[in-house]
Amino acid sequence: MAVKPLEDRILIKPLEAESRTESGIYLPESAKEKPVQGKVVACGPGKLLDNGERIKPVVTKGDTVVYGKYAGTEIEIKNTKHLIMRESELLGVVE
Repeated sequence: MAVKPLEDRILIKPLEAESRTESGIYLPESAKEKPVQGKVVACGPGKLLDNGERIKPVVTKGDTVVYGKYAGTEIEIKNTKHLIMRESELLGVVE
């Protein structure tokens, strides 16, 4: 199953949360934070303005992005969790 985002939506595969702290302590599943970074898997064609012009997304496939903890809608593609969200919900691009 392939998913192609519409308009200004972005499909993101969340990066795994850290399983241990910097000091080496392993975290149980219940203590892990929700991921806030992910890789862009696909982008829609961009936002359509009232005058008929389309603004291309700033991010591209393969970019690592930062988003809000509870942003987007979680979907499952080939038994892997993904997020789909509007480009405006992204907080930044990791360089």
